[in-house]
Amino acid sequence: METAKTTVEKATPRFHYGYVVLTMIVTAVFGSLGLGRFGYTSILPAMQDGLKLTNTQTGELQSWNLVGYLLTVVFAGLIAARWGPRVVIAVALLVAGLAMLATGLFPFFDAARLGRFFTGVGNAGANVPAMALVSAWFGAKRRGVAAGIAVAGSSVGLMVTGPLVPSILNQFGAEGWRVSWYVLGSMTLSVGVLCWMLIRNRPDELGLTPVGDVPMTGGVRPSEKKASSLDWGLIYKSRKLWHLAAIYFAFGFAYIIYSTFFVRYLVKEAGFSAGDAGALWLQIGIVTTISGFIWGSISDRWGRRIALIGVFALQGISFLVFGMSHELPSIYFSAVLFALTAWSVPALMAAFAGDLFGARLAPAALGLLTIVFGTGQAIGPYLAGAIADNTQSFAFAFVTAGVVSLLGAVGSMMLRTVRS
Repeated sequence: METAKTTVEKATPRFHYGYVVLTMIVTAVFGSLGLGRFGYTSILPAMQDGLKLTNTQTGELQSWNLVGYLLTVVFAGLIAARWGPRVVIAVALLVAGLAMLATGLFPFFDAARLGRFFTGVGNAGANVPAMALVSAWFGAKRRGVAAGIAVAGSSVGLMVTGPLVPSILNQFGAEGWRVSWYVLGSMTLSVGVLCWMLIRNRPDELGLTPVGDVPMTGGVRPSEKKASSLDWGLIYKSRKLWHLAAIYFAFGFAYIIYSTFFVRYLVKEAGFSAGDAGALWLQIGIVTTISGFIWGSISDRWGRRIALIGVFALQGISFLVFGMSHELPSIYFSAVLFALTAWSVPALMAAFAGDLFGARLAPAALGLLTIVFGTGQAIGPYLAGAIADNTQSFAFAFVTAGVVSLLGAVGSMMLRTVRS
């Protein structure tokens, strides 16, 4: 009896190590996306002035970052499935941090593109395996909420860069944008060290079962049985997965336009100071911390499809309003809608991947989804910059993003007709 009791206590500890892993997932997302991708949003206006960039070139820099992300994302999932997420995440954050330092050092546009490209490589190498860890450490009934918490790392990035970058710019003047990259790159390197120290690939490494899951039977969880290492065809032949990928493309194309040029639009077109724009970016970051949790909870209770419809509809309205009015109430209304939905779709897609394919194949499935998503991301900023150079405003680019988001809502409505 004593032995049995000890075994149960070991399998269901009062504090599950899964919550440590979840904290590190949040931290990895903070370093890879919060700093590596969204840090550019705050730095962009000063960097544009410092390097004398056109709007198209500012969009191209973000597109290069996202091309690097796109080219790496599938390999990140496959390598993580083979070597384990812990190693891949730590190395990827090292790459991203060094590339961000280099971006600050480069004196001209062509070299800056290289820095943004390799930052994107590191972003994908850290973010995809980190999000896939949710499926390994959390059972199906907890997965949506856990994934929603995980994507809050991007929110922390907004909360940090919103006030930090304007402060650096004020202190260092014309060279402040370079110093900003040095600071953010150093922070990313530190995140990589933490992830190496604390992440564990699977609960069974510590003799645990996933949070909220049933104990293992015969050493294999039920969710694992349908997706062994020989079942790669389950991923590429799934009609539902390809439908989800198309919807994910719409999200990538639309949200990246808004999030990349938000601060630039406020400073250059809406009459905001850098500090005021950064303060609003910070406020958005604070609210976005609950966006993934809200929609992850909705998806766990009422289904992933309902959650996707709601997110796309609200974001579509947000982007349309932002592009159609410079009035302060419209700007804040748009910001609130975006903040409440910002990181929910990646969380929902991570949960979908785990639902469909189990923990072992979830990194590869999420990798395929993210390839299509990344294509939308890579196209969005370049097209938005070109539109702005031709129309002398980013307004029409935001309207375009709004229309694409509403198409994503329509596609989400049709999910019920698609079967794996």
